[in-house]
Amino acid sequence: MIAALIVSLVTGLWAEMSFGKILLWVVFAAFACIVAEFIVGLAAMHAGWFPAFATALIFLVLGILMGFPPVAAAILVGFVASGGPAFADAGYDLRAGWWLRGQGKHRAFELEGRWQQIIAGFVGLIIGLVMVFFFRDLYFSQNLVPPVDRVYVATIKAGVDPSLIKSLMIWAIPGAIIQALGGSTRQMGILLATGLLIMNPLAGWAVLVGIAIRYTLRKKYGEEMETPMTIFGAGCIAGDALYGFFNAVYRAKWR
Repeated sequence: MIAALIVSLVTGLWAEMSFGKILLWVVFAAFACIVAEFIVGLAAMHAGWFPAFATALIFLVLGILMGFPPVAAAILVGFVASGGPAFADAGYDLRAGWWLRGQGKHRAFELEGRWQQIIAGFVGLIIGLVMVFFFRDLYFSQNLVPPVDRVYVATIKAGVDPSLIKSLMIWAIPGAIIQALGGSTRQMGILLATGLLIMNPLAGWAVLVGIAIRYTLRKKYGEEMETPMTIFGAGCIAGDALYGFFNAVYRAKWR
């Protein structure tokens, strides 16, 4: 709630809404962020996927129904979309550390390890702030924004449109069915939604190729290939991120 209050003050929401509306926004933003943390965290623990955008969209629609103006709705969805996965990821990392340190058998070692992880998290936060400060214009100038941001914008522009709410409810049904059929360990509903938002079809083909390779290796070598495949996949993700960043920097420099 303190974080939501600070955000409301820094962004100037107090100038757009009454005191009662601001109070409602702060309480709802805090509540939404906490609930999103649990939803995103549970999905992450089961399957490693963070349904942060979909969860934030739910609370965005609820915020619009509560009558928040467009700017307040935009800040709300940003607050929830960043807070939910951040807290869930912290729990995810602490859980990994708990396993690596022997599952809490040595109390002093466990507490020191958690503290070191928190320090590392704050170091990452500071580095992230510096990177955003220096490179935000470079990304925005090349239209490098997540496709789900366009979904948020369209939702806010539509406002309290009965047809929009109706569409969301209708399409929530097949999404829930697919999610239930796949089970909590697969999160197929989230994967389907993610695929629908990605504009580049090559990403879908890359996923299919990865699944085929994984299936073939597991079939031939069994469980012993699990760790090498996981490490290889992590390396591919890191390489893709590095290529994307430096490619964007190069294009911005030579435009």
